[in-house]
Amino acid sequence: MSGITLEKRGSTALLTISNPPANTWTEASLNSLAELVETLNHDKDIYALVLTGEGEKFFSAGADLNMFASGDKGIAATLAHCFGKAFTALANFRGVSIAAINGYAMGGGLEAAMACDIRIAESQAQVALPEAKVGLLPCGLGTQTLTRIVGEAWAKRMILCGERLNAEKALAIGLVEEVVAKGEALAAALALAEQVSAQSPTSVAASKALIQATRHTSMRDALYQEREAFVELFDSADTTEGVNAFLEKRAPEWTNS
Repeated sequence: MSGITLEKRGSTALLTISNPPANTWTEASLNSLAELVETLNHDKDIYALVLTGEGEKFFSAGADLNMFASGDKGIAATLAHCFGKAFTALANFRGVSIAAINGYAMGGGLEAAMACDIRIAESQAQVALPEAKVGLLPCGLGTQTLTRIVGEAWAKRMILCGERLNAEKALAIGLVEEVVAKGEALAAALALAEQVSAQSPTSVAASKALIQATRHTSMRDALYQEREAFVELFDSADTTEGVNAFLEKRAPEWTNS
């Protein structure tokens, strides 16, 4: 698909942002991302997704600013919708999503990484939401996801003050979960994704939904949903398989059903 490549490695889908030289997002690549994630949601053989950038310098530099040069509000509205749709789809992927940040992640590039469940950055990577420097603002979930991940004060420093962070600082404030050497983010992300294959995919999907529900659900309601989801797992063949595999001291054979 335009601007995105897909490769399946076992139970992991590897998505690569491919729009050299800076892997910028376009309307076509955003639509491709949304469509690919939706397709993967219906692929029972896929349990995890890894998102990375092509080349050694950029994860993604964000939006192609040429798209906004005309000042046309209609174009802006269309693209804002595309950013929101694509990154919401990524955030709602039923399995585990991991961003392998292999270089600069700016603007919509960082927003894409933040839509993933987990972020692994290479030591040379830098991250920022610099939209206000060019008269824009983050519209790919950025104002909300950054605040949720790092807190209001750091979100204000990065968005309102335009502060750019290196990988170690991003790690220190919790924006990324791991920093690895240059050239190793993809391997680390794929290794983590492989760990997911040992988990029941139905359990992972249910647990992820419960974790993300804490963003907008009261503790009382969330705990009720947790108990309900636990019981509903017993409609799944994977639950019976997982318990019996443990008791029989063998590896489970998941069917994602």
